[in-house]
Amino acid sequence: MAATAAPGRADPRRIYAEHMSAQPGIDRGHTDDLMSFLRASPSPYHAVASAAERLEKAGFRRVEETAPWDGAAGGRFVLRGGAIIAWYVPEGAEAATPYRIVGAHTDSPNLRVKPIPDTGAHGWRQIAVEIYGGALLNTWLDRDLGLSGRITLRDGSHHLVTVDRPLMRVPQLAVHLDRSVNTDGLKLDKQRHMTPVWGLGGVEEGDLVRFVAEETGVAAEEIAGWDLMAHSVEPPAHLGRDRELIAGPRMDNLVSVHAGTAALIAAATQQELPYIPVLAAFDHEENGSQSDTGADGPLLGTVLERSVFARGGAYEERARALAGTVCLSSDTGHAVHPNYAERHEPGHHPRPNGGPILKVNVNQRYATDGAGRAVFAAACERAGVPWQSFVSHNSMPCGTTIGPITAARHGIATVDIGIAILSMHSARELCGAQDPRLLAMALHAFLGA
Repeated sequence: MAATAAPGRADPRRIYAEHMSAQPGIDRGHTDDLMSFLRASPSPYHAVASAAERLEKAGFRRVEETAPWDGAAGGRFVLRGGAIIAWYVPEGAEAATPYRIVGAHTDSPNLRVKPIPDTGAHGWRQIAVEIYGGALLNTWLDRDLGLSGRITLRDGSHHLVTVDRPLMRVPQLAVHLDRSVNTDGLKLDKQRHMTPVWGLGGVEEGDLVRFVAEETGVAAEEIAGWDLMAHSVEPPAHLGRDRELIAGPRMDNLVSVHAGTAALIAAATQQELPYIPVLAAFDHEENGSQSDTGADGPLLGTVLERSVFARGGAYEERARALAGTVCLSSDTGHAVHPNYAERHEPGHHPRPNGGPILKVNVNQRYATDGAGRAVFAAACERAGVPWQSFVSHNSMPCGTTIGPITAARHGIATVDIGIAILSMHSARELCGAQDPRLLAMALHAFLGA
């Protein structure tokens, strides 16, 4: 029995099913929906809340980790911090039924507020920040920044913080005071040069917390902790003469979170599924995934194991289920850059709107092997979408993803894929307008095969 949408609400299962069944091309409905998702998700905590809202509208229900679980058919999800694990149990699923997992991550490089945030000098009020992940620092200069994340109150409850208007700015030094910047390059010190300004006057202890309390509607004295960060307030937009590109923030890797959510919801409309489809979107990928909400933590394994046990299984059924499980680790990769083509592998030039990419690295920075290639190619063929191959230039160090971590930690066959983008780790990235939907179509074919 498929999940049902709440009465009086648009049924996202129908909407996503229509997107998946249409012919490949630029689906303005899908790209517009992606841009709405990006705008609503300025932090990992917002991203999982946005995904959860869509899942709930499609009939999925949240389950608490501290409560007992049942093995009944239907959609469920677990939220923990900036991570979400969602799955759909079809009618007749056995304890040893294997999983099909779409893996992704919710975090992006940015500027995060320090524990003592109020600082400043020479009549400027500033906010102390720490660099999160491998940010392209120059892209955060002279950009209007908002504030987002979450606060934790003394009673342990969490509240989202969304200040989506120009609040902060990291001003660049004028060229008159740095005459060699255009010849010798911009050199930024993370500690000295990246502190945003947000007003004039002297430093006042507790100023930012009082501001956040007013914005959130809580008493300042009730705020016990915070996880706050800067985000660009410039909205995502179609770009180009023919609007064939999308420019926006946090595409790495909310494009995959959005596509995975859509694919899971669409898969839940199918009457017969040989697998249990799963979306696993983790936090902290950009700094190594080692946290209780990261891919190197126990969250995914615990959820899969409890799901097996809830359906009457034991260790034997768990082992059988994981042995038959496959994960597509979906994360962005590098499109060939027209101004720096020599930095790319000559025989592998992924292009925007060329379809999702299969990411390969024989040194296991990506988890793909020949068997995984076959799984991905079959999903793309069923979906009717093109796909491309990506491998790094031998003289360029290769990045990595949650793929190898997932494979090693859980013993799950894993394949690294994604879409090709430019300006990765910038405050504002660029992709082809067709690629997000082509990715979602491939993920749906993988989950619903």
